[in-house]
Amino acid sequence: MAEVFKNYINGKWVDAKSGKTFENRNPANWDDIIGIFPKSGPEDVEEAVKAARKAYQSWRLVPPPKRADIIKKAADLLVQRKEEIAREMTREMGKILLETRGDVQEGIDTGYYAAGEGRRLFSYTTTSELPNKFAMAIRLPVGVAGVITPWNFPMAIPTWKIFPALVAGNTVVFKPASDTPKTATTLVQILEEAGVPEGVVNLVHGGGNEVGMAIVRHPDVDLISFTGSTAVGKVISREAADTLKRVSLEMGGKNAQIVLEDANLELALDGVLWGAFGTAGQRCTATSRLILHEVIYDQFIEMLVERVKKLKVGNGLDESTEMGPIINEAQLNKIHQYVEIGKQEGAKLLIGGYRLTGGEYDKGWFYAPTIFVDVHPKMRIAQEEIFGPVLCVIKVKSFEEAIEVLNDTVYGLSSSIYTRDVNKAFKAIRDIQAGITYINAPTIGAETHLPFGGVKQTGNGHREGGWTVFDFFTEIKTVYVDYSDKLQRAQIDTYKE
Repeated sequence: MAEVFKNYINGKWVDAKSGKTFENRNPANWDDIIGIFPKSGPEDVEEAVKAARKAYQSWRLVPPPKRADIIKKAADLLVQRKEEIAREMTREMGKILLETRGDVQEGIDTGYYAAGEGRRLFSYTTTSELPNKFAMAIRLPVGVAGVITPWNFPMAIPTWKIFPALVAGNTVVFKPASDTPKTATTLVQILEEAGVPEGVVNLVHGGGNEVGMAIVRHPDVDLISFTGSTAVGKVISREAADTLKRVSLEMGGKNAQIVLEDANLELALDGVLWGAFGTAGQRCTATSRLILHEVIYDQFIEMLVERVKKLKVGNGLDESTEMGPIINEAQLNKIHQYVEIGKQEGAKLLIGGYRLTGGEYDKGWFYAPTIFVDVHPKMRIAQEEIFGPVLCVIKVKSFEEAIEVLNDTVYGLSSSIYTRDVNKAFKAIRDIQAGITYINAPTIGAETHLPFGGVKQTGNGHREGGWTVFDFFTEIKTVYVDYSDKLQRAQIDTYKE
């Protein structure tokens, strides 16, 4: 009998009002039911928002260091339960234990960083243009935050959003991905154990149309933090405009790794293998394009194919596995459709391009690591986000052409260049259109104390991680204190003739 889970609203674990449920299954073994979760609707969102709105009135008055103490306790609990949560996460969404341990560690790092910000939340004091007058800007919470997160980093990304939101004094209505409700439930249980008051964090399971959009449209939700596809992000942006919500969108990518003729090829090879096939390519920062200088093109492809042939694909709970399953059947079918598109476009399929079958593969959604060569930069497989273990290799004649090809997409999240030429490295930093650029490192591997986000159709200008996320989760109020005991008029009395 599968375990039955609930929503968390106003400090209580409750069923969806409709009584409807959905199953959560293991993508490496679809017969393995992880749990039964509430299939919620707008009526459940209504209760969660009401609870968050009420709790906000007292939570915003708790001193930030006290709010931060709770987040530190949550991070301590994550440390204690790291291995348990990692195994639970691998079973739930498939990526290998090495990666799920890193996912939990990212939540831990975010918790400790956010807790430290509780004693900072710095803003500015400055001079006034008038005598006997003091001027400053302070940070205040915004209100009720709607947090909508994806399945591929089911602990890290929710903590990126929820921890700073709470330290800043906001309350939260949290809708996790329907593919990873168990990890989200564990996070909320940890926050409850750490001492988050009732109503401050509310968890509502369910689909994007029923729950996610109800959060976006609700007039008492003040801001939305979303990570997911560009298509959904655009819908959220339009819907949120009606109530003029503040919206942070972290969306798709078509990230590229450049390898120049002077690069350390073994290092670049390690980088592209990790970037393209880590999490089975199911990352917004995954390396989906490999841009090779013509001088090393043939040699590098030979090295790459040799390594890819040896990648072990299987259940992520096996410590020797190097790549796990695709999240579900629909995503596997989408990946295969893109492979067929690539063949139709004239790209050469060098390796992979098929669903893995036989033995343990028959119970899950496994896809072979796939490489296309002779890819033209304008092909759909080189322009559209596939979100799977499919790498498109593009040949260029020069550094300048490599930068041009890298920039030639609607996305701009992560980027990478391998070169020993410091001048070209710095030109790449200047000229690449992306929110993140790595020099001699893969396109994946962001650290929690630095800003994370992209340009163009990857994001809408906000950043997660580091100090910048607090800019999103706080309002700036400007304060003037005039102790002159007389009316002073800025601009007018300042420069009287």
